[in-house]
Amino acid sequence: MKFKYIILALIFGLACSSGKQEIDVKPTTTSNIERFSLVENKPIKNVILLIADGTGLAQISSGQLNLVGAGGYLNMQRMPVTGVVKTYSANSLITDSAAGATAYSCGMKTNNGMIAYLPDGKHCKTLVEIAEERGMSTGLVATSTITHATPASFAAHVESRRNQAGIAEHFVESGVDVLLGGGKEYFIPKDEEGSSRNDDRNLIEEFENKGYVFVETKEEMQNVEGDKLLGLFSNEGMPSEGRTPTSEEMAKVALSKLQDNENGFFLMIEGSQIDWGGHSNDADYVIREVKDFDAAVKVALDFAEKDGETLVVLTADHETGGMTMLNTSEDPKKLKVSWVTDYHTGIPISMAAYGPHAIQFSGWHENTDVGIKIAELMNFGEFPVIKK
Repeated sequence: MKFKYIILALIFGLACSSGKQEIDVKPTTTSNIERFSLVENKPIKNVILLIADGTGLAQISSGQLNLVGAGGYLNMQRMPVTGVVKTYSANSLITDSAAGATAYSCGMKTNNGMIAYLPDGKHCKTLVEIAEERGMSTGLVATSTITHATPASFAAHVESRRNQAGIAEHFVESGVDVLLGGGKEYFIPKDEEGSSRNDDRNLIEEFENKGYVFVETKEEMQNVEGDKLLGLFSNEGMPSEGRTPTSEEMAKVALSKLQDNENGFFLMIEGSQIDWGGHSNDADYVIREVKDFDAAVKVALDFAEKDGETLVVLTADHETGGMTMLNTSEDPKKLKVSWVTDYHTGIPISMAAYGPHAIQFSGWHENTDVGIKIAELMNFGEFPVIKK
């Protein structure tokens, strides 16, 4: 029995000691960044849902301390309303991104690994699908493959998140106006270099036949005409270092394509790889991704402030790594980062909101409450709802 506890202690020690161990902290200064106030409640025309995958308070705080210092605020910390979200899935106290994102997109709990697909085999209708039924424009932006669990949960229905080739097929029929991210490998036929498909379907051509413009570079994306856009900027997930386009650049283009619809739009932007930094127990990776995502948050907030009819909600699907920060005995201007695991944890995560009716997102919530509340505020009618 004693031997068992020694082994567990060794495993725990390895988990806590892996990855980058210190983060540099900018000098403490008084922040002069403007923080947003509550705004007048009025009908909501647009929704921007920002999902920082794998992000808990430690991930946010590590980025803040490194990028703007103890007295500073990231853009994601400028919103006037904060809440807390419980993250468990239908079959586990520790959710994955598929079940976590499905809770947001459908307002229903499902099993880990399922994409807008319920344990009884039924499909739940997503916020994106209802928005499209009401004539709204829709968009999905991610730095992972665009077919990864979080974006997929808003526009596909598959039993397993691993079926990214099948998710790509669902996207062709989804009607989503703007899709930006990585993952070209799932859209090209098996005989093309880099393909991860097992058939001869060329989904890029199928998108083009439906009126989409396909782009592969930042320059093509920024100069493209037309409202329907498929951007695949890497064969797999987008690179973390030297990323182009950045999340900020993709967010700007997505908004420019969606904003002219008089019926409004629904846009989901994911900071996909904050999660990957947690899985790697790499604080440098986390901070780099927080910086990239936070720039996209600023784009969303600037748009909402100017527009006046846009609700911005920021949350995560779960926390990854059990990240924490401790003093170092050597240098008070640095913090030591420790990790509990290289997987997800069951720690509740934070939520923030800005725009009309943002106060509705204060307090503690089930993750399903987020989608349900968005649907209610958008007058989407019955929700949650099973697809027929």
